[in-house]
Amino acid sequence: MWLFREAKYPFIDMRRKAYAVSGVLLVLGVGAMIVNAFTIGNWQNYGVDFTGGSLVQVRFNQPTTDNELREALGGDDAPPITRFGADNEFVVRAPLADSAGIDQIAAEVGAMVAAGYGDGAFEIVRQELVGPKIGAELQQKAALAVLFSLALTLIYIAIRFEFRFGVASVIATAHDVLVTLGFLALFRVEISLPTVAAILTILGYSLNDTIVVFDRIRENLNARGGRRENPYKMVNRSINETLPRTVLTSGTTLAVLLSLLILGGAVIRDFTMVLILGVLIGTYSSIFIASPALLEIQKRYGTGDAKEKQKKQRARAAAAV
Repeated sequence: MWLFREAKYPFIDMRRKAYAVSGVLLVLGVGAMIVNAFTIGNWQNYGVDFTGGSLVQVRFNQPTTDNELREALGGDDAPPITRFGADNEFVVRAPLADSAGIDQIAAEVGAMVAAGYGDGAFEIVRQELVGPKIGAELQQKAALAVLFSLALTLIYIAIRFEFRFGVASVIATAHDVLVTLGFLALFRVEISLPTVAAILTILGYSLNDTIVVFDRIRENLNARGGRRENPYKMVNRSINETLPRTVLTSGTTLAVLLSLLILGGAVIRDFTMVLILGVLIGTYSSIFIASPALLEIQKRYGTGDAKEKQKKQRARAAAAV
C-alpha cells in the first residue's frame, strides 16, 4: 500500500469530471429504460418472480446437479432453476402462461428432461401457475424496500453525524441505485429476487464506505484548527487519508466476487455481476459523489452550526446599516 501511504490525489478538483461521467451513465440508463418500456413492455427485464410464470417441480430418482439439469433444458437459454430441498428435487420457472397452458409447459419441460436423463429417471410432482398480480406486488415491495432503506440511511447519519452528512449520503446512495438499474436495463439483465437482494447489499456497502470517509471528515473538523481550514482541502485530505482502507476493502471484496463469478456457475452469475458493479460504483460514489455533495450542501446552506447562524445574522445586520 505504499502508493497510498502519503496520498495527495486531487479528488475534489476532479469532481466536475466525475459529475459529467455520472451524468452520462444516468442518461444512458434512463434511455435504456425508456427503450425497454417500448420494446419489451417493461422498464427492466423482469424475471418470473416479478412477471408471474409456471413453476414445475421435478424429482429425480438419483441425485443430480443444477448444472446438469440446466444443460438438459437448453444450457444458457434454460429457464431459472432452483434446488428444492433434497439433492434430487428442483423447481423450474418457465415464462408466464395462461391457466390452459400450464399442462403444456409442464409437458415440454418433462420432454426436455427426458431427452437428457431418460423417461424413468424423474417425475413431475408439482406444477403451478403464478399470476402477474403476485409479481406486481413483489415489484412494489422491492421498490418500497429500497426507498425505506434510503430513509433509514438519512435518519441514521443525521443522528450519527449531522443532517447535511445524511443528505449527502442519500444522494450518493440514490446515485448508486440509479446507475446500477441503468446498467441492468442497458444490458437487459433479468431482474429476480436475488437481484433485488444484491441491490440492497450494494446500498449497505456504499453506505459503509461513505461513513468511513465522513467519519474522517468529522475527525478533521473537530481537530484543532479544523473549522478554519479550507473545506475543500480538508475534505480532499480526508479522502486521501481513508484511501488505503477503501482500496483494501474494495480489492478484497472484488477478489471474492470474481472468484464467485468464475467458479460459481450460471446460478449466481447475475447476482455476482450486480454485486461487482455495485462495489465499483459504491467506491466511486463515496469519493466523487458523497464528499463533493457534502461540500455543495455546505456551500449553499451552511453547516447548520449556531455560531455560523449568528455570523450570518450579524452580517445581515451590518449590511442593513
